[in-house]
Formats: sequence, structure tokens, C-alpha cells
Amino acid sequence: MKTKDQLPSCPVATTVSLIGSKWKLLIIRNLVKRDWRFNELKKSIDGISQKVLTSSLRELESDGIIYRKDYQTNPPKVEYGLTNLGKHLKTLLDTMAEFGDYYKSQI
Repeated sequence: MKTKDQLPSCPVATTVSLIGSKWKLLIIRNLVKRDWRFNELKKSIDGISQKVLTSSLRELESDGIIYRKDYQTNPPKVEYGLTNLGKHLKTLLDTMAEFGDYYKSQI
């Protein structure tokens, strides 16, 4: 997890640095609904590569937005979900969805 000194002073820039990629936003969008397994996420996000999904999940986990639960089974079973910190992004995503709907209604 980054320290306060490593984050931008602007709160909007801080948020963008944590979730600013389109892939991270789509991952979080899914995780707001429920916990997901890796392959479920990959299938549900059209166009994302395995490498980008892996990298994005690691970054989100490192930043404390999501958690990774390894069930220590064979075959491996791993699930991803939002941390309490990550759950605070639901309001932001709801607002983005609302704006997206509004924008589409205006064009």
C-alpha cells in the first residue's frame, strides 16, 4: 500500500491514481456485486488480457481496494472481493453509471 507521501496532494488525482484505468473500474464494477473468481472476471470483461487482469488485481490488492482469498485447495480456488475500503467506491460507480445514462439520453 502506498504511503500518504507517495500519493498526489489532490484528492481527485489520488482517486484516479488508484482506479484510473478502464480495466480497474470494470473489475471494481463487478466486485461491487459479489466476489468473483479469476476466470469469471476474465470472461465478464470483454477484451481484457490475462496479463492485464493479473496486473490490475495485484495493484488493487496492493492498494487495499480488493482482497484475494486463496482456499488452499487442489485444484486451486481463489476469489477476489472488495475490502471495506473498496466498498466505499460503490457510490462513485453509481454516480458514474448515472452520468453515463444521462449522457446517453442527451446525445
